[in-house]
Amino acid sequence: MNLDLSTKSALVCGSTQGIGKAIALELAQMGAKVILVARNEESLRSVKAELNTSKGQQHDFIAADFTRPEELQDKINRYVIRNGAVNILINNTGGPPGGPIVLAKPEEFKLAFSNHLLCNHLLVQTLVDGMRRSGYGRIINIISTSVKQPLHGLGVSNTIRAAVANWSKTLSIELGPFGITVNNVLPGATNTSRITSILENKASKSGKSIDEVKKEMLAEIPAGRFAEASEIANAVAFLASPAAAYITGINIPVDGGRTGCL
Repeated sequence: MNLDLSTKSALVCGSTQGIGKAIALELAQMGAKVILVARNEESLRSVKAELNTSKGQQHDFIAADFTRPEELQDKINRYVIRNGAVNILINNTGGPPGGPIVLAKPEEFKLAFSNHLLCNHLLVQTLVDGMRRSGYGRIINIISTSVKQPLHGLGVSNTIRAAVANWSKTLSIELGPFGITVNNVLPGATNTSRITSILENKASKSGKSIDEVKKEMLAEIPAGRFAEASEIANAVAFLASPAAAYITGINIPVDGGRTGCL
């Protein structure tokens, strides 16, 4: 099985913590040149120093804010002009705040739509020509199992994640003839700062302790535990590899069996 990425470059969004960082570490381990993207330059420098360089890769980073889509696109475009094509795009950014959908304000939907779908779209538009020319393209979106089964208390997220999933499927059909694959990885409950925030929020609203809420969440997962960020990264790394060239347009849950549908 060919999992070698030593001649490839990968742009990984939201890559200074959690799942994004785990993906960046794994792709570098497989030989890819990794371009980290996040807001905090100090954190970017720190993660860059952790990336494997055993195959001579020279990693890089771009400090950009996903709340400013046009500025993000401009920075990525200037990077590509200077450095050449990017073969692998990992679309990943923090999820919208929780809450019932009936209480969600229009501004919350607009912000989430911009941060997720619009930024994803602008990045694809910026990078896709280089993927075509280089003969290698992988677009992988980190979304949520809510695209298969909506999650309680995440009204805005459920809505926007579904939009991203359908955008991705459409994109996979259009880009398939060029050998560019487009897939979605759907993490379940994962040991990151977001799960901590979710546990605290649920405990606060229910009057239960964090341990009680955690126990209830774990009871819904057949594997009996939360995922580690590295386990999500493993699925992403496979889809980014040459071995996954005939896999496109799909959603892959990495959730310990929690999602109650096929």
